[in-house]
Amino acid sequence: MSAVNDTKLKSIKFLLTGLPSHRDTHLWISIPFCFMYVISITGNSVILFIVKTDPSLHEPMYIFLSMLAVTDLGLSITTIPTILGIYLFNSREISLDACLAQVFFIHLLQYIESSVLLLMAFDRFIAIHNPLRYAFILTPPRIAKMGLVAVLRAMVLILPLPFLLKRFQYCRANVLSHSYCLFQEVMKMACSDITVNSIYGLFTKLFQMGLDSMLIFLSYVMILKTVLSIASHKECLRALNTCVSHLCALLLFYTPEISLSKSSPFLQILLGYISLLVPPLINPIVYSLKSKHLRAKIIRMFIK
Repeated sequence: MSAVNDTKLKSIKFLLTGLPSHRDTHLWISIPFCFMYVISITGNSVILFIVKTDPSLHEPMYIFLSMLAVTDLGLSITTIPTILGIYLFNSREISLDACLAQVFFIHLLQYIESSVLLLMAFDRFIAIHNPLRYAFILTPPRIAKMGLVAVLRAMVLILPLPFLLKRFQYCRANVLSHSYCLFQEVMKMACSDITVNSIYGLFTKLFQMGLDSMLIFLSYVMILKTVLSIASHKECLRALNTCVSHLCALLLFYTPEISLSKSSPFLQILLGYISLLVPPLINPIVYSLKSKHLRAKIIRMFIK
């Protein structure tokens, strides 16, 4: 009986969809996705290479930026192949195991990115509130420990998800509305009671992204409090200017997530693409434009 069940589980297939369109337009739709993929991989790889090879960039802000770049690279590599598979090769089928692996990595990387954005908010608070002790507080070993805690917390929360989904029987059409597998969508395909999964999914979301967003908000309240106490208007603007890149990254990450639950099906698909594909594309561009030091290094690398 167990062997029969294992065979059934292995034979389960999900159908990925995405933006509603005719087959003859798929090639045109794939062009922007290819463009985003190439720019995301190239942009984040360039940032990682420059930060690693240039000792002058071995500062807390750039180390956190490297963490963000690694996470964004992971998200691009995890999601884009199945998207391009649909629009370039009309390959819509995905096995249960491959789908569960994608669920694990997408949600793991999203939760790690949420933690990295929190660490970057803490970095900006220390830099503005206590600039003289900034390098002493955020030492490389301490940053490494903070990064490890962020990864472990996300891992502990996300690891049960594939196992919770694997125990289900799937007896529906198994047609997913996105071009990749997400926990909530796969869960809804089950013909079993999903109460435990729903509660756990909500708990992880609140404990990770809910808590992180609240702590980020508190960090910025403290930053504003510190900035407003600065007598010089010029110094005040300079301090706030160091937060612009991080604020852009926060808006790109959290805005689609907040809007997803209150949208039409088409808008949900579109916001799903934006939440997973746009941050890896835009983050390296924004940070390169806003950081004079990093921008100069990138220009010098390509001129050589």
